[in-house]
Amino acid sequence: MNFGTWKIRTLSDNTDSEHPERRTAIIARELRRFNIDIAALQETQRAGKEQLKEEKGGYTFFWKGLSEQEHQIHGAGFPIKNDLVKLLSEVPTGINERLSTLRIKLTQNQQATIISAYAPTLDANEDIKEKFYSQLDTVLSETPKEDKIILLDYVIVRAKDRHDVLLTRVMTSLTTAGQITD
Repeated sequence: MNFGTWKIRTLSDNTDSEHPERRTAIIARELRRFNIDIAALQETQRAGKEQLKEEKGGYTFFWKGLSEQEHQIHGAGFPIKNDLVKLLSEVPTGINERLSTLRIKLTQNQQATIISAYAPTLDANEDIKEKFYSQLDTVLSETPKEDKIILLDYVIVRAKDRHDVLLTRVMTSLTTAGQITD
């Protein structure tokens, strides 16, 4: 399987555009061009928890955003090739507007949990960062130990930022979840 991650900035269609093609159709075309089976999307900017099947595009989109009453700034989700949707163990789960997971059958006896993570920037409010990493830790610790974990993330890191801290947090979570052993 080929995986990708893409900060798309919005799944919302622009009805004022000279190009009326749906954003999901455009994204599906690009994913097909790069032969991506499953991608993690960030900044979908779509409200609620929904799914949309692009028949001609060949992908089904799943996303989780804030409620309709809230400003749509984030959002996380997955486009999955239509022929792979039948391998999903369950409908993808939107944890919040920054984290989504899906579980897919790889072989007869092997499953993978795929996580779409859109981390807050390092200059974000400490409470927001702590909540995100706490929820990511929970997702990792609740993942079945026999599953493969595929973390598709979008982390904004600047040269002056401490990237090692983010990696350490994720690696610690994986170790705690029993996914990495010495």
